[in-house]
Amino acid sequence: MKDPANTQKAGFVALIGAPNAGKSTLLNQIVGSKVSIVTHKVQTTRAVMRGIAIHNDCQIIFVDTPGIFAPKRRLDEAMVSTAWNSARDADVAVLLIDAERGLIDDIEEIISKFSNLDIPHLLVINKIDQVPRESLLALASRANELGKFDETFMISALTGDGCNDLVEYLAQKLPQGPWLYPEDQISDLPVRMLAAEVTREKLFLRLHQEIPYASHVETESWKDRKDGSVRIEQVIYVERDSQKKIVIGAKGQTIKAISTAARKELEEMLEHKVHLFLFVKVRDNWGNDPERYRQMGLEFPTG
Repeated sequence: MKDPANTQKAGFVALIGAPNAGKSTLLNQIVGSKVSIVTHKVQTTRAVMRGIAIHNDCQIIFVDTPGIFAPKRRLDEAMVSTAWNSARDADVAVLLIDAERGLIDDIEEIISKFSNLDIPHLLVINKIDQVPRESLLALASRANELGKFDETFMISALTGDGCNDLVEYLAQKLPQGPWLYPEDQISDLPVRMLAAEVTREKLFLRLHQEIPYASHVETESWKDRKDGSVRIEQVIYVERDSQKKIVIGAKGQTIKAISTAARKELEEMLEHKVHLFLFVKVRDNWGNDPERYRQMGLEFPTG
């Protein structure tokens, strides 16, 4: 009999791109389950999220990184730095470009920096179902003029169109070696942190303007009860009293809506009844607190 270690392959694939390029949607599509939060707002992903997929004898660990953008705050700097460091540490890097938005904002600068990575690096044009074929070909041609890519793929992360070809190619590029995670594991994110991410997603979807970006969610208590249900206590940290009032809402309606939406998703994810209790606390200047960065898996910028 063959030694599985001699036939198996495993490696890391970093997903890089501007905010809202579709990295989290692609990760969830390929893994086949929700492991990274997705909203219509930019800069939703803060920490590095890993999703694990199996393709034949290959285990592919996708690394969903924060979007690349011009940093304005210390948290922004940490997110962008984490994204590039994750790309450098991976076996293969994938640059996602939103076909609808094209080569706008800082995309050309991202392409230039991405092309200098000393690992196999691919261009993936996403949201092809939203753009005419002629525009897609022109976009791919222009991007390949600006940077050097080993291969170009066109996909729709939302529908899955083209994703199988991308996975097949990635599996060929990853190194031979034993799998790094159990076969049935789809993420390396601790369940307490994943639960906090679910609540943060609902907060992003419910609130507007600066509030989601000034907030942070932590799971402070997790208790498995004798009846099979789970009691979860989470804290939503904001920077000012005025933000706390907005998160709670008139007569507590906003925090109730966030809690209800998060609880429903957690129950589907855990396949157990969930008792979710949310608290809102003010923590001045939490965006400059090294401990919060540690909680998110980010390196605290010292410069």
